[in-house]
Amino acid sequence: MFSYSSIDAYHALLLAGQVSCRQVVEHYLQAICAKKHLNAFVDVYAEEALQKADELDLQRRQGKPIKSLHGVVVALKDVIAYNKHRLTAASKILKNFHSIYSATVVKKLLQEEVIIIGNCNCDEFAMGSTNENSFYGPVLNAAAETCVPGGSSGGSAVAVQAGLCMISLGSDTGGSVRQPADFCGIVGLKPTYGRISRHGLVAFASSFDSIGLFAKNVHDIAKVLSVIAGPDEFDSTVSQKNVEDYTKTPISNKKFRFAYFQETLQHPVLDSEISSSLQLTIKNLMHDGHTIEPAHFEYLDYIVPAYYVLTTAEASSNLARYDGVRFGYRTEESVDDLTEFYTTNRSEGFGKEVKRRIMLGSFVLSTGYYDAYFTKAQQVRRLVVEKIESVFKNYDFILMPTAPSTAFMLGKKITDPVAVYLSDIFTVTANLTGCPAISLPLFKHSNGLPFGLQLLANRFNELSLLQVSKQLLQHS
Repeated sequence: MFSYSSIDAYHALLLAGQVSCRQVVEHYLQAICAKKHLNAFVDVYAEEALQKADELDLQRRQGKPIKSLHGVVVALKDVIAYNKHRLTAASKILKNFHSIYSATVVKKLLQEEVIIIGNCNCDEFAMGSTNENSFYGPVLNAAAETCVPGGSSGGSAVAVQAGLCMISLGSDTGGSVRQPADFCGIVGLKPTYGRISRHGLVAFASSFDSIGLFAKNVHDIAKVLSVIAGPDEFDSTVSQKNVEDYTKTPISNKKFRFAYFQETLQHPVLDSEISSSLQLTIKNLMHDGHTIEPAHFEYLDYIVPAYYVLTTAEASSNLARYDGVRFGYRTEESVDDLTEFYTTNRSEGFGKEVKRRIMLGSFVLSTGYYDAYFTKAQQVRRLVVEKIESVFKNYDFILMPTAPSTAFMLGKKITDPVAVYLSDIFTVTANLTGCPAISLPLFKHSNGLPFGLQLLANRFNELSLLQVSKQLLQHS
């Protein structure tokens, strides 16, 4: 029976002839079928994946050299375009819409010979922190099926957590990769804003959105990031910086400088056991010879309001294109007035949370409120950027909690959107500033559920972030 540990170990098995890509794909298809109740997938590309596996097996038999992601089984979040495949953003308004092109990340993955096995469930238009806001219903956490997996990339996280694929891609606008990684006990990376092209990613909030990665180990993340990062002529916001080899082995015994914010570890929303575990980690890092010191972060209670003002404003603009005329859901009611036609399409097509954010975004952009809300939130963002930049002048990393608690029960917070919004308090800093951040599965709570810690690095310092992450996981 096939058992996956890492891309490198998998490739060794393939080259030794101990396993074939077809056998591996069949293994994952059986696992997806057996765990269908988790609702992690929207679509499974079974025939296509098997056909691709056979092609790759034939190439190896013919003696052709394998590429860096040869035969790696990947799942995509249902907001990442894959040509001639459904792309619905887990929304009724895009029901049965098929993409007419592939995202840049998908093209890069396919060039390196991956096998895409399906697309994953998520919160509608990536708006949510529980994966309960989906047209396809909630995703269940494989560690505790009565609990949420986190969101919005919950399906992508569970696909890796439950052994339904090797790697998955999600999107992270305010923590939508790191928080579900934390809840599911896996590794989740949000790279620097602009490190990966957003071409082909369904837009939520364009100045925040990042494509992120899920895996069970850091080396796999590094290997995939080395492939999908880099310039792209279709995305004017992507960085032109050269892509490093993120798989480089870290210098042994290298000592780093960490900062941590007392305000995060002492915040009333943080579970006491999570706080204690992080404080113990701080002591262990000091014992190992690293420099780790407290820093003051006076904006902690302002970042969530600023984030939601800015992202909802951008969302209200981005989602204006979904009107039922050019593509997507169209009402069956007979409507004569064009404005009523638009309103009916959008009212029937969007879910409650998406409508809430569109209305909030329209409000903060409206005449008489723009300066009071949107302009003020932009000012807060600037202050947060300046603060984090000042911290990184003296430190390599910032250590923070990923989430205030472990995974909570399905339905517990669905009627209290503000409580859900506040659960993003430790993740949105990385999106406001564009910094890379990673969630590492280091701990297990007394309630039996996993949780981790979050590390932030300065912009485009993914290499050192991944290297220190490897060290932390090896010593855990």
